[in-house]
Amino acid sequence: MNTPQSNSTRDGDAPIYTSLVEEFGDVLTEARRTAEQTLRESQRALDFGLVPAGAA
Repeated sequence: MNTPQSNSTRDGDAPIYTSLVEEFGDVLTEARRTAEQTLRESQRALDFGLVPAGAA
C-alpha cells in the first residue's frame, strides 16, 4: 500500500498537482476519507459482538 505524501512532496514532484487541486478539489484525499469512513461504518454494521470460543 502506498504511504500518503506530504503536500511539499506532491508539489515538488508534480507542479500541476496544485493547480488541479485548486480547480477540482483534492479528489484523492476526499476519496481516501470516504473509503475510511465507509470502512468504519461497515465494521460497526458487521460487528455482531460475538465472543471468540474459549474467551468466556
